[in-house]
Amino acid sequence: MWKPPQRIKHPPLDHPWPRAEQAQQSLLFNPIKLGPLQLEQKTWIPAMVPWRATDEGFVSANVLDWYRRFAEGQPGAIVIEATGIRDVASGPLLRIGHQRYIPGLKKLVDTVHQASQGKTKVLIQLIDFLSIRRRPEPEKFFQRFLAIDPPLRHRYAELTGQNDCDDETIRDTLPTLETEVLNQILDSRQQESLRQGFRERVYDKQAHIEQLPQVLPKLFAQAAERAKQAGFDGIELHYAHAYTMASFLSATNCRTDGYGGSRENRVRLPLEVYHKVRQQVGQHYPVGCRFLSDEIFNDGSDLNDAKYFALQFAQAGMDFLSLSRGGKFDDAKQPKVGQAAYPYTGPSGYECMPSFQSDELGPFGRNLEPTAEIRQAIRQAGHSTAVVVAGGIHSYQQAEDILQNDKADVIGIARQAIADPDWFRKVKAGCGAEVRRCEYSNYCEKLDQNHQEVTCNLWDKKDKDDAVLSKDQRRRLIAPAWRRET
Repeated sequence: MWKPPQRIKHPPLDHPWPRAEQAQQSLLFNPIKLGPLQLEQKTWIPAMVPWRATDEGFVSANVLDWYRRFAEGQPGAIVIEATGIRDVASGPLLRIGHQRYIPGLKKLVDTVHQASQGKTKVLIQLIDFLSIRRRPEPEKFFQRFLAIDPPLRHRYAELTGQNDCDDETIRDTLPTLETEVLNQILDSRQQESLRQGFRERVYDKQAHIEQLPQVLPKLFAQAAERAKQAGFDGIELHYAHAYTMASFLSATNCRTDGYGGSRENRVRLPLEVYHKVRQQVGQHYPVGCRFLSDEIFNDGSDLNDAKYFALQFAQAGMDFLSLSRGGKFDDAKQPKVGQAAYPYTGPSGYECMPSFQSDELGPFGRNLEPTAEIRQAIRQAGHSTAVVVAGGIHSYQQAEDILQNDKADVIGIARQAIADPDWFRKVKAGCGAEVRRCEYSNYCEKLDQNHQEVTCNLWDKKDKDDAVLSKDQRRRLIAPAWRRET
């Protein structure tokens, strides 16, 4: 992952912990309503992919264990990982693209409700994503994947002086050319396919891409109905990071069919998806979205775009808005041959998941001020839509100060919840000194990048004898139970 050049090492924040009486009187540990959704406290575990589903996208025993362990900490809400709305192969990632997934998802909902003693609401994040391929070996790219189209043939003839060559000759010659010449023959997308791996864009001219505005609203609505049938307490539409819906919102979206270009056009499909979902699940079922306060990379959407989108979502009637930041393919590092690009390796990825090696700001609350500005814009427009903030929040003082200063309505705690799923119970009980504090090493993020089961290095090597272990048998898969100190 990219890191700021300053490389300043930041330890976890050493803030004081509250007494039990103080915690129970705080804003953090008091209820809030997000439209029809009542939370017992203003805490929220955002969606994180743990790589525990079956290869067919079903809920596994390890998925149940993972979310049961979070639920034992009794946060206000847990958002289940990004779950695919299409019935297509996507590896060990949860899916909801068919009725056959409902029984497993219902078991997941029941598990969270039971483990939290009914204190935690459980939502599911619905996602669509476009195709991305691994970085190819150059020989395979030139011989098998590169299309020898007329524009390429013309550039080849112009730069090499070789006219009327057959495809085989061109494929054999291209790898022998100097990089400078090759870059003039391959267009920018062909160069990217060679050096990063092919990646679809929402503005590509293939028929299945052009038809996305006609296809996606129905797919999301059908998935939302399945989520409701499975018993989820609400839905979060995934409009963030590097995926389909975020790509429609992005300033890079140059579609010319009314779904790209201006802000008004770029937000059109996300609104149409929301309205179709709302029509399907009804007015009294909680629906919100997660989107970006800033894409971070050059030519991407910025805070002003995010304010505009937030107002459109609030006016449309969404029950909550959850803000993230960055995490884009556009500035991702070049992957190794045989691996796919990962959207959290560039500067935008760092802003999404900053580590303890940072600049003067450190990894703590980098998304806070942009989120506060977005919330202020919503309030000034007369909307009361709840705003969820996340990003480097791991101390009670941070969380309570955010709420006291009206910078957000709900506190998202992600990596800190992996480090210690009992953070919520411990802090509320006046046992904050027993919290296992996240060190922001991004050990968990590296596992995610490698498509391995996500764990935390603060606990995954401890007491392994009686624990369920990872596929490599080296790590326990869930945090040890809290044994309260006396």
